[in-house]
Amino acid sequence: MRRTTIAHEFVEFIPGDREEGVLYISTRYRVATHSCFCGCGRKVVTPLSPAQWALVFDGATVSLVPSIGNWQAPCRSHYWIQRDRVRWGGQWSKAQIAAGRDRDLHDLELYLTGGSPPAGPDAAPVGPRPGRLRRAWGWLTARRGRADR
Repeated sequence: MRRTTIAHEFVEFIPGDREEGVLYISTRYRVATHSCFCGCGRKVVTPLSPAQWALVFDGATVSLVPSIGNWQAPCRSHYWIQRDRVRWGGQWSKAQIAAGRDRDLHDLELYLTGGSPPAGPDAAPVGPRPGRLRRAWGWLTARRGRADR
C-alpha cells in the first residue's frame, strides 16, 4: 500500500523487524531507515550527513532532504519525506539517475576532502542541477529563516 503519511521513531539501534510506515532514526549512528513507502517492503537506508541526507525535526514531525530514489529496487519508487508526509515524485530516466549519482558522488567527495561545492548550479561539474549538499543547505537555511520569524 502506497503511503502518504508516516510515523517516526527515534531509536538508538535500528530494529530488525521494521514496522510498515515508520521511519526509524538513530542520531547516535547518524542513519534513518524504513521499509519502502510504496509497500514493497524493501529496506531503505539513508545515511545522515551534510553530503547525503539531512534530517529536520521540528519538535513534532520529521523531514528528510533530499528525495529518496529507489532506482535499484523493482518498485523504482521516488519520494520526499516532508513533515511526516510522503510526497511522491515521478520516475527518472537512466540518464537522470546517472547524472544524479554523479552529483551525489561529487558532493560526497567534496565533503570528505573538506572542499566546498561550486558557487552555483551552472558551476556544477555534472549536469545543470545543484547537488544534494547545496539543495539541502538551501532548504535548511530557508526553514531556519522561517523558524526565526
